[in-house]
Amino acid sequence: MTVPSVAERSATDIDAPPILAVRGLWKVFGPKAESVVGSTLTRDELKQQSGCVAAVRDVSFEVRRGEVFVVMGLSGSGKSTLVRCLTRLIEPTAGEILLDGEDVRTADDRSLRELRRHRMAMVFQHFGLLPHRCVLHNVAFGLEIRGVGKRERYTRAREVIGLVGLDGFEDSYPDQLSGGMQQRVGLARALAADPEVLLFDEPFSALDPLIRREMQNEVIRLHHEVGKTMIFITHDLSEALKLGDRILIMRDGELVQVGTPDQVVGAPADDYVRDFVSDIPRSHVLTLRWIMRPAQPDEPLDGPALGPDVVIRDAVHAVLSAERPVRVMDGETLLGVVTSAEILEVIAGGPQA
Repeated sequence: MTVPSVAERSATDIDAPPILAVRGLWKVFGPKAESVVGSTLTRDELKQQSGCVAAVRDVSFEVRRGEVFVVMGLSGSGKSTLVRCLTRLIEPTAGEILLDGEDVRTADDRSLRELRRHRMAMVFQHFGLLPHRCVLHNVAFGLEIRGVGKRERYTRAREVIGLVGLDGFEDSYPDQLSGGMQQRVGLARALAADPEVLLFDEPFSALDPLIRREMQNEVIRLHHEVGKTMIFITHDLSEALKLGDRILIMRDGELVQVGTPDQVVGAPADDYVRDFVSDIPRSHVLTLRWIMRPAQPDEPLDGPALGPDVVIRDAVHAVLSAERPVRVMDGETLLGVVTSAEILEVIAGGPQA
């Protein structure tokens, strides 16, 4: 299966209103949590002085409609707490969570149930399948809870079972399936509800590497086909770079950087991020936009043309085999040129030169 790269996926409209906007979000665990909001103490100082832990500290970001937005960080960074706050599985201490302009924090119990049933669905690391129900009934379960009629919910369940590649397994039970197949069932169950936003909380971390890679490709394929907004939580940088249109990096509950994969690798916000991406081959992430240079007055400009968002690794053959500088074109506009010198400098530099 050919999996589209981040640069090849459908572009989201950066000028459109975000589907999700998080403003000044805090989640504090401990006594008198509200009094801690706004504190500038370190995590250790806060714990010693107040007995509280600020798992999420003043985090703000926006998610564009139709993008894959990855939240990543090491264990204890606050990423899983953050995603659970978005649907109030964990109650935030302060801040706003705006879904299409409506504040999730002000929703009453009934509205919150509707949001979880219709608008936001979550795929967990532990699949949460009902062992006594077959695949078809597991996938249809959410629709059953919503009161959807039997014929309609099974028709929809069969549609998404086909979409995630489980045709022929409708009557199988969870214990008859591999881990990867069970995760496909969980994904199908979330898709069946046709939510506006899909939330993934480290869904593949318990899978074997080969199955994990297969499921990552499946998420990319599904996003390419159905265009859902996806928020994906992971501690794996390679996974984040592979899946994310944009990546939010957290440390000790705080936002460190938000950017596209090439921005995170090419322009890390601080030493923490720089260390994080130090082992990533830059040629696998950075695009021609990062290495192109202005054309010189006497340079021939009739060489081959490539787009600015072509990943360097994918441009190596074209550039090294070209007899003239490769033009980097945005439509009819010449942005710059790339030659073998620029390509070889990146390759020779290896990860984070």
